[in-house]
Amino acid sequence: MINVSQICLLTNSTIGEALNVIDSGAVKIALVVDRDNKLLGTLSDGDIRRGLLRKKTLNETIEDVYFKAPITANNNSSKESLLNLCSINKIGQIPIVDADQKIIDLFVLDGELLKKQQENHVVLMVGGLGTRLRPLTENTPKPMLEVGGKPILETIVKCFVDDGFTNITMCLGYKSNVIQDHFQDGSAFGANIDYIVEEKRMGTAGALTLLGKRLNNPFFVMNGDLLTSVNFEKMLDFHLENDSRATMCVREYDIEVPYGVVNMDNEGIISIAEKPIHSFFVNAGIYLLEPDCIDLVPDNKFYDMPTLFEELIATKGKIVSFPLQEYWLDIGRISDYEKAELEYYNVFKEEL
Repeated sequence: MINVSQICLLTNSTIGEALNVIDSGAVKIALVVDRDNKLLGTLSDGDIRRGLLRKKTLNETIEDVYFKAPITANNNSSKESLLNLCSINKIGQIPIVDADQKIIDLFVLDGELLKKQQENHVVLMVGGLGTRLRPLTENTPKPMLEVGGKPILETIVKCFVDDGFTNITMCLGYKSNVIQDHFQDGSAFGANIDYIVEEKRMGTAGALTLLGKRLNNPFFVMNGDLLTSVNFEKMLDFHLENDSRATMCVREYDIEVPYGVVNMDNEGIISIAEKPIHSFFVNAGIYLLEPDCIDLVPDNKFYDMPTLFEELIATKGKIVSFPLQEYWLDIGRISDYEKAELEYYNVFKEEL
Protein backbone atom coordinates (compact mmCIF):
# COMPACT_ATOMS: atom_id res chain seq x y z
CA MET A 1 0.00 0.00 0.00
CA ILE A 2 1.35 3.41 -1.00
CA ASN A 3 1.11 6.31 1.44
CA VAL A 4 -0.46 8.68 -1.08
CA SER A 5 -0.37 11.63 1.32
CA GLN A 6 3.39 11.77 0.79
CA ILE A 7 3.01 12.32 -2.95
CA CYS A 8 0.10 14.80 -2.88
CA LEU A 9 0.56 18.45 -3.81
CA LEU A 10 -1.67 21.52 -3.82
CA THR A 11 -1.86 23.70 -6.91
CA ASN A 12 0.13 26.46 -5.17
CA SER A 13 3.08 24.12 -4.66
CA THR A 14 6.18 25.19 -6.56
CA ILE A 15 7.79 23.25 -9.39
CA GLY A 16 10.87 22.85 -7.21
CA GLU A 17 8.80 21.31 -4.41
CA ALA A 18 7.17 18.98 -6.92
CA LEU A 19 10.54 17.78 -8.18
CA ASN A 20 11.58 16.94 -4.62
CA VAL A 21 8.37 14.92 -4.07
CA ILE A 22 8.81 12.98 -7.32
CA ASP A 23 12.52 12.35 -6.76
CA SER A 24 12.03 11.17 -3.17
CA GLY A 25 9.26 8.72 -4.09
CA ALA A 26 9.43 5.47 -6.00
CA VAL A 27 6.28 5.87 -8.11
CA LYS A 28 7.52 8.53 -10.60
CA ILE A 29 4.55 10.91 -10.22
CA ALA A 30 2.89 13.28 -7.78
CA LEU A 31 -0.87 13.68 -7.30
CA VAL A 32 -2.36 17.18 -7.41
CA VAL A 33 -5.33 17.60 -5.05
CA ASP A 34 -7.43 20.34 -3.55
CA ARG A 35 -7.73 20.98 0.19
CA ASP A 36 -10.51 18.37 0.41
CA ASN A 37 -8.20 15.75 -1.10
CA LYS A 38 -10.12 15.73 -4.38
CA LEU A 39 -7.91 14.69 -7.29
CA LEU A 40 -7.25 17.50 -9.76
CA GLY A 41 -4.52 15.91 -11.82
CA THR A 42 -1.13 14.25 -11.91
CA LEU A 43 2.39 15.56 -12.33
CA SER A 44 5.32 13.62 -13.76
CA ASP A 45 8.97 14.44 -14.28
CA GLY A 46 8.12 14.76 -17.99
CA ASP A 47 5.39 17.34 -17.29
CA ILE A 48 7.92 19.41 -15.35
CA ARG A 49 10.58 19.23 -18.07
CA ARG A 50 8.03 20.32 -20.69
CA GLY A 51 7.30 23.29 -18.43
CA LEU A 52 10.99 24.12 -18.18
CA LEU A 53 11.20 24.15 -21.98
CA ARG A 54 8.48 26.83 -21.85
CA LYS A 55 10.82 28.84 -19.60
CA LYS A 56 9.00 28.02 -16.37
CA THR A 57 11.20 28.40 -13.28
CA LEU A 58 11.48 26.18 -10.21
CA ASN A 59 9.93 28.93 -8.08
CA GLU A 60 6.71 29.11 -10.11
CA THR A 61 3.64 27.10 -9.11
CA ILE A 62 2.59 23.86 -10.78
CA GLU A 63 -0.77 25.36 -11.85
CA ASP A 64 0.09 25.52 -15.56
CA VAL A 65 2.28 22.43 -15.60
CA TYR A 66 0.35 19.47 -14.19
CA PHE A 67 -1.82 17.13 -16.29
CA LYS A 68 -5.49 17.89 -15.65
CA ALA A 69 -7.16 14.88 -17.26
CA PRO A 70 -5.59 11.76 -15.74
CA ILE A 71 -6.87 8.23 -16.23
CA THR A 72 -8.47 7.10 -12.93
CA ALA A 73 -10.21 4.03 -11.55
CA ASN A 74 -12.49 3.27 -8.62
CA ASN A 75 -11.76 1.13 -5.61
CA ASN A 76 -13.71 -1.83 -7.03
CA SER A 77 -11.54 -2.13 -10.14
CA SER A 78 -9.89 -5.53 -10.57
CA LYS A 79 -6.15 -5.87 -11.05
CA GLU A 80 -6.81 -7.23 -14.52
CA SER A 81 -8.80 -4.15 -15.51
CA LEU A 82 -6.13 -1.86 -14.06
CA LEU A 83 -3.41 -3.68 -15.99
CA ASN A 84 -5.51 -3.35 -19.14
CA LEU A 85 -5.91 0.40 -18.57
CA CYS A 86 -2.14 0.74 -18.16
CA SER A 87 -1.50 -1.21 -21.35
CA ILE A 88 -4.03 0.68 -23.48
CA ASN A 89 -2.93 4.11 -22.27
CA LYS A 90 0.81 3.31 -22.00
CA ILE A 91 1.00 4.47 -18.39
CA GLY A 92 2.52 2.97 -15.27
CA GLN A 93 0.31 4.48 -12.56
CA ILE A 94 -3.45 4.94 -12.07
CA PRO A 95 -4.96 7.02 -9.23
CA ILE A 96 -7.76 5.22 -7.36
CA VAL A 97 -10.59 7.57 -6.36
CA ASP A 98 -13.96 7.33 -4.62
CA ALA A 99 -17.31 8.55 -5.91
CA ASP A 100 -16.40 12.13 -4.94
CA GLN A 101 -13.08 11.94 -6.82
CA LYS A 102 -11.14 11.93 -3.55
CA ILE A 103 -7.87 10.07 -3.76
CA ILE A 104 -7.77 6.67 -2.05
CA ASP A 105 -4.74 4.92 -3.46
CA LEU A 106 -2.38 4.72 -6.41
CA PHE A 107 -2.04 1.61 -8.56
CA VAL A 108 1.51 1.11 -9.81
CA LEU A 109 2.72 -1.50 -12.26
CA ASP A 110 4.90 -3.94 -10.35
CA GLY A 111 8.62 -4.28 -11.00
CA GLU A 112 8.37 -7.30 -13.24
CA LEU A 113 6.12 -5.49 -15.71
CA LEU A 114 8.38 -2.45 -15.76
CA LYS A 115 11.54 -4.50 -16.00
CA LYS A 116 11.41 -4.78 -19.80
CA GLN A 117 12.19 -1.05 -20.08
CA GLN A 118 15.68 -1.76 -18.78
CA GLU A 119 16.54 -3.90 -21.80
CA ASN A 120 17.34 -0.74 -23.73
CA HIS A 121 20.86 -0.68 -25.14
CA VAL A 122 23.50 1.97 -24.39
CA VAL A 123 26.07 3.09 -26.97
CA LEU A 124 29.00 5.11 -25.61
CA MET A 125 31.11 7.11 -28.06
CA VAL A 126 34.61 6.95 -26.60
CA GLY A 127 36.92 7.13 -29.63
CA GLY A 128 37.94 10.81 -29.52
CA LEU A 129 41.55 12.01 -29.52
CA GLY A 130 41.23 14.39 -26.55
CA THR A 131 43.52 16.90 -28.26
CA ARG A 132 42.48 19.85 -26.08
CA LEU A 133 43.36 17.90 -22.92
CA ARG A 134 46.96 17.20 -23.84
CA PRO A 135 49.39 16.43 -22.27
CA LEU A 136 46.94 14.47 -20.04
CA THR A 137 45.82 12.38 -23.02
CA GLU A 138 49.24 11.60 -24.45
CA ASN A 139 49.08 8.02 -23.13
CA THR A 140 45.48 7.84 -21.86
CA PRO A 141 42.23 8.16 -23.86
CA LYS A 142 40.14 11.04 -22.56
CA PRO A 143 37.29 8.86 -21.11
CA MET A 144 39.89 7.04 -18.98
CA LEU A 145 41.20 10.16 -17.26
CA GLU A 146 40.54 9.81 -13.56
CA VAL A 147 38.08 12.09 -11.78
CA GLY A 148 37.17 11.29 -8.20
CA GLY A 149 39.68 8.44 -8.13
CA LYS A 150 38.23 6.51 -11.10
CA PRO A 151 38.03 6.91 -14.90
CA ILE A 152 35.32 9.22 -16.23
CA LEU A 153 33.98 6.30 -18.26
CA GLU A 154 33.66 4.12 -15.16
CA THR A 155 31.41 6.73 -13.55
CA ILE A 156 29.28 6.84 -16.71
CA VAL A 157 28.93 3.04 -16.74
CA LYS A 158 28.01 3.00 -13.05
CA CYS A 159 25.30 5.64 -13.56
CA PHE A 160 23.69 3.60 -16.35
CA VAL A 161 23.94 0.36 -14.36
CA ASP A 162 22.43 2.03 -11.28
CA ASP A 163 19.43 3.03 -13.42
CA GLY A 164 19.09 -0.54 -14.71
CA PHE A 165 20.71 -0.22 -18.15
CA THR A 166 23.40 -2.89 -18.31
CA ASN A 167 23.76 -3.70 -22.03
CA ILE A 168 26.52 -1.39 -23.24
CA THR A 169 28.49 -1.05 -26.46
CA MET A 170 31.61 1.13 -26.47
CA CYS A 171 32.71 2.62 -29.79
CA LEU A 172 36.50 2.85 -29.57
CA GLY A 173 39.25 4.62 -31.47
CA TYR A 174 42.26 6.27 -29.85
CA LYS A 175 44.15 3.85 -27.54
CA SER A 176 41.23 1.42 -27.57
CA ASN A 177 43.23 -1.26 -25.75
CA VAL A 178 43.36 0.86 -22.58
CA ILE A 179 39.55 0.88 -22.37
CA GLN A 180 39.14 -2.80 -23.28
CA ASP A 181 41.76 -3.90 -20.75
CA HIS A 182 40.00 -1.98 -17.98
CA PHE A 183 36.39 -3.01 -18.61
CA GLN A 184 36.81 -6.37 -20.40
CA ASP A 185 33.32 -7.98 -20.61
CA GLY A 186 31.87 -5.55 -18.04
CA SER A 187 30.94 -8.22 -15.48
CA ALA A 188 33.12 -6.61 -12.80
CA PHE A 189 30.99 -3.46 -13.19
CA GLY A 190 27.57 -5.17 -13.29
CA ALA A 191 27.28 -4.69 -17.05
CA ASN A 192 27.43 -6.62 -20.33
CA ILE A 193 29.96 -4.69 -22.42
CA ASP A 194 31.01 -5.27 -26.02
CA TYR A 195 33.12 -3.14 -28.33
CA ILE A 196 33.31 -1.62 -31.78
CA VAL A 197 36.80 -0.53 -32.82
CA GLU A 198 36.70 2.17 -35.50
CA GLU A 199 39.37 1.74 -38.18
CA LYS A 200 38.94 5.42 -39.00
CA ARG A 201 37.23 8.31 -37.26
CA MET A 202 33.47 8.08 -37.83
CA GLY A 203 32.03 10.90 -35.71
CA THR A 204 29.43 10.69 -32.96
CA ALA A 205 26.89 8.82 -35.13
CA GLY A 206 28.83 7.08 -37.91
CA ALA A 207 29.77 4.09 -35.75
CA LEU A 208 26.09 3.23 -35.26
CA THR A 209 26.19 1.44 -38.62
CA LEU A 210 28.76 -0.95 -37.14
CA LEU A 211 26.51 -2.24 -34.36
CA GLY A 212 26.00 -5.42 -36.36
CA LYS A 213 22.62 -6.18 -34.80
CA ARG A 214 19.15 -4.78 -35.14
CA LEU A 215 18.04 -3.24 -31.89
CA ASN A 216 14.43 -3.80 -30.86
CA ASN A 217 14.00 -0.93 -28.39
CA PRO A 218 14.92 2.74 -28.13
CA PHE A 219 18.62 3.02 -27.33
CA PHE A 220 20.87 5.58 -25.68
CA VAL A 221 23.85 7.24 -27.33
CA MET A 222 26.16 9.28 -25.11
CA ASN A 223 29.52 10.98 -25.47
CA GLY A 224 32.11 9.38 -23.22
CA ASP A 225 33.58 12.60 -21.83
CA LEU A 226 30.56 13.78 -19.84
CA LEU A 227 29.81 13.70 -16.14
CA THR A 228 26.12 14.00 -15.30
CA SER A 229 23.70 12.98 -12.59
CA VAL A 230 20.73 12.74 -14.97
CA ASN A 231 18.30 9.89 -14.30
CA PHE A 232 18.37 7.85 -17.51
CA GLU A 233 15.15 6.02 -16.62
CA LYS A 234 13.33 9.36 -16.48
CA MET A 235 14.76 10.26 -19.86
CA LEU A 236 13.44 6.99 -21.29
CA ASP A 237 10.01 7.63 -19.75
CA PHE A 238 9.99 11.10 -21.33
CA HIS A 239 10.92 9.66 -24.73
CA LEU A 240 8.13 7.07 -24.55
CA GLU A 241 5.50 9.47 -23.17
CA ASN A 242 6.14 11.84 -26.08
CA ASP A 243 6.11 9.04 -28.68
CA SER A 244 9.39 10.47 -29.92
CA ARG A 245 11.51 9.11 -32.74
CA ALA A 246 14.59 10.81 -31.31
CA THR A 247 15.23 12.69 -28.06
CA MET A 248 18.14 15.01 -27.37
CA CYS A 249 19.24 16.12 -23.91
CA VAL A 250 19.58 19.90 -23.80
CA ARG A 251 20.75 22.30 -21.14
CA GLU A 252 20.25 26.01 -20.73
CA TYR A 253 23.29 28.13 -21.51
CA ASP A 254 23.47 31.84 -20.69
CA ILE A 255 25.60 34.43 -22.45
CA GLU A 256 26.05 37.87 -20.88
CA VAL A 257 26.84 40.73 -23.24
CA PRO A 258 29.50 42.75 -21.36
CA TYR A 259 28.22 46.10 -22.65
CA GLY A 260 25.07 48.16 -22.76
CA VAL A 261 23.11 46.95 -25.81
CA VAL A 262 21.45 49.72 -27.82
CA ASN A 263 18.17 48.83 -29.54
CA MET A 264 17.57 51.03 -32.56
CA ASP A 265 14.97 51.85 -35.18
CA ASN A 266 16.97 53.14 -38.13
CA GLU A 267 19.05 55.92 -36.53
CA GLY A 268 16.71 56.38 -33.55
CA ILE A 269 17.51 54.80 -30.18
CA ILE A 270 14.53 52.91 -28.72
CA SER A 271 16.06 51.53 -25.54
CA ILE A 272 19.29 50.52 -23.84
CA ALA A 273 19.71 47.18 -22.07
CA GLU A 274 22.64 47.14 -19.66
CA LYS A 275 24.68 43.91 -19.96
CA PRO A 276 21.72 41.73 -20.99
CA ILE A 277 21.80 37.96 -20.56
CA HIS A 278 20.63 35.79 -23.45
CA SER A 279 19.59 32.19 -22.78
CA PHE A 280 19.83 29.29 -25.22
CA PHE A 281 19.28 25.54 -25.07
CA VAL A 282 22.42 23.68 -26.18
CA ASN A 283 23.09 20.05 -27.10
CA ALA A 284 24.18 18.07 -24.01
CA GLY A 285 25.58 15.04 -25.89
CA ILE A 286 23.05 12.46 -24.63
CA TYR A 287 20.44 10.98 -26.97
CA LEU A 288 17.66 8.39 -27.20
CA LEU A 289 16.92 6.99 -30.64
CA GLU A 290 14.41 4.61 -32.13
CA PRO A 291 16.18 1.72 -33.92
CA ASP A 292 15.14 2.84 -37.42
CA CYS A 293 17.12 6.06 -37.00
CA ILE A 294 20.22 4.04 -37.88
CA ASP A 295 18.86 3.64 -41.42
CA LEU A 296 19.60 7.34 -42.04
CA VAL A 297 23.29 7.01 -41.17
CA PRO A 298 25.51 6.45 -44.25
CA ASP A 299 27.82 3.44 -44.19
CA ASN A 300 31.54 3.82 -43.61
CA LYS A 301 31.47 7.63 -43.43
CA PHE A 302 32.23 10.28 -40.83
CA TYR A 303 28.82 11.37 -39.54
CA ASP A 304 27.97 13.40 -36.45
CA MET A 305 24.86 13.28 -34.30
CA PRO A 306 23.73 16.88 -35.06
CA THR A 307 23.70 15.94 -38.77
CA LEU A 308 21.55 12.91 -37.99
CA PHE A 309 19.09 15.10 -36.09
CA GLU A 310 18.92 17.50 -39.03
CA GLU A 311 18.03 14.53 -41.25
CA LEU A 312 15.42 13.37 -38.73
CA ILE A 313 13.88 16.83 -38.57
CA ALA A 314 13.65 16.86 -42.37
CA THR A 315 11.70 13.59 -42.30
CA LYS A 316 9.01 15.32 -40.18
CA GLY A 317 9.25 12.68 -37.46
CA LYS A 318 8.64 13.69 -33.86
CA ILE A 319 11.93 14.93 -32.41
CA VAL A 320 11.90 16.21 -28.82
CA SER A 321 14.29 17.76 -26.32
CA PHE A 322 14.82 16.62 -22.73
CA PRO A 323 15.92 19.61 -20.61
CA LEU A 324 18.53 18.89 -17.96
CA GLN A 325 18.26 20.36 -14.50
CA GLU A 326 20.73 17.86 -13.09
CA TYR A 327 24.50 18.22 -12.87
CA TRP A 328 26.26 18.16 -16.26
CA LEU A 329 29.84 18.86 -17.28
CA ASP A 330 31.55 18.34 -20.63
CA ILE A 331 35.22 17.65 -19.88
CA GLY A 332 36.77 19.09 -23.02
CA ARG A 333 39.49 21.36 -21.65
CA ILE A 334 42.01 21.34 -18.81
CA SER A 335 39.88 23.85 -16.89
CA ASP A 336 36.84 21.53 -17.20
CA TYR A 337 38.90 18.62 -15.89
CA GLU A 338 40.04 20.65 -12.89
CA LYS A 339 36.45 21.75 -12.23
CA ALA A 340 35.26 18.12 -12.38
CA GLU A 341 37.81 17.13 -9.74
CA LEU A 342 36.58 19.88 -7.41
CA GLU A 343 32.87 19.08 -7.87
CA TYR A 344 32.86 15.29 -8.12
CA TYR A 345 32.35 14.29 -4.49
CA ASN A 346 29.55 16.82 -3.96
CA VAL A 347 27.63 15.39 -6.92
CA PHE A 348 28.35 11.66 -6.70
CA LYS A 349 28.07 11.39 -2.91
CA GLU A 350 27.77 7.63 -2.93
CA GLU A 351 31.42 7.45 -3.94
CA LEU A 352 32.65 8.94 -0.65
